[in-house]
Amino acid sequence: MLAAVTPIDMTMESYRHIMDLVGTAIDGIGVFVIIGGALVATARLVLHRVRDTGNYYSLYRQDVGLAILLGLEFLIAGDIIRTVVVAPTMQNVLVLGLIVLIRTFLSLSLQLEIEGKLPWRREVPRPD
Repeated sequence: MLAAVTPIDMTMESYRHIMDLVGTAIDGIGVFVIIGGALVATARLVLHRVRDTGNYYSLYRQDVGLAILLGLEFLIAGDIIRTVVVAPTMQNVLVLGLIVLIRTFLSLSLQLEIEGKLPWRREVPRPD
């Protein structure tokens, strides 16, 4: 026997489809941010290298690292949307947890390399 498809089932399926598209779009934005950031960083490298012979390599690494950090945030958001809304099975949630753990480790590593300190370490202002 075929089960009748209710309007609620159709609405939920439409909602899942829309959220899948939203998650994929956010992933696309993340990839665009990484690629765009790398291109902008490369353009800045070329301009800085032409103007002066300073520490352009360090600035280039910082710019690329910041682009990767921002892109990773978008990629994590896309994964969360697709996993929680579209297919919330225990296996998908565990895979999402592993992905978020790996990307968080990458983000912390990049942050530490770029700024030389962990994100929760603030500079204490010195009284003059």
